[in-house]
Amino acid sequence: MEEKSVQAEVASYTGRLFRDNFGKGPSSVYVSIKHPFITIYLSEFLAPMEKVLIGQRNFMKIEENRDLLMKELLPEIKATLRVTADIHVENIYYDWSLSNRTGILVGVMKEDQEVKEHSEFPDYPHKLEIQDEIIKVSEQAEKVPELVDSLYLNSRTLIIERMGILVEIEKELIRSGFRESLRLSKRRLEKRMLDAKVIETILGTPVIDTFVDWDFDLDKSHIIIILKPKKS
Repeated sequence: MEEKSVQAEVASYTGRLFRDNFGKGPSSVYVSIKHPFITIYLSEFLAPMEKVLIGQRNFMKIEENRDLLMKELLPEIKATLRVTADIHVENIYYDWSLSNRTGILVGVMKEDQEVKEHSEFPDYPHKLEIQDEIIKVSEQAEKVPELVDSLYLNSRTLIIERMGILVEIEKELIRSGFRESLRLSKRRLEKRMLDAKVIETILGTPVIDTFVDWDFDLDKSHIIIILKPKKS
């Protein structure tokens, strides 16, 4: 199947899945594929009941409910990507921007272990500056990551991958069963600390959305920055 056909198939499936399970689907779904990532960006995604909760400024409740539902949906999404698009996803990360009514799903495809251990993402303009800024934010929020790398999927999607960022108190909270509380708190903290104006200055283009999620078991995190494409 051609890439555009795969993207259209995944976008259509995702829209139906979210409509069936959340009561309202996103108005648009944008799919990007560049090994080892597939991203699914949702726009105008907010269920009727969630609008009420936002009016009450009960953002935490929305995220808690979405996390519970996503735990049920992730195995189905993985299986569907494998069967319909021949995309073998190892892990899926996700996050929401409730104020913008957007969301992101990031699938990490399975790789050969030797390739995984010896690969770096290609360079792009200002890559080191972006990664230095992420290191500064990580140091303030947790600690300096053991590894940082980043990849442009396309002109509007930048993914930054971090390894080894959890501090001991966070690891203890995870062992004590406070994963969800830690995840929600870290989302708010890091997105508050990520300065869009600094990113915009480095890359020379406006930031539309910023997302972040973690795999606590692997001590890995992904930051996704959605940019306004530059005019050609």
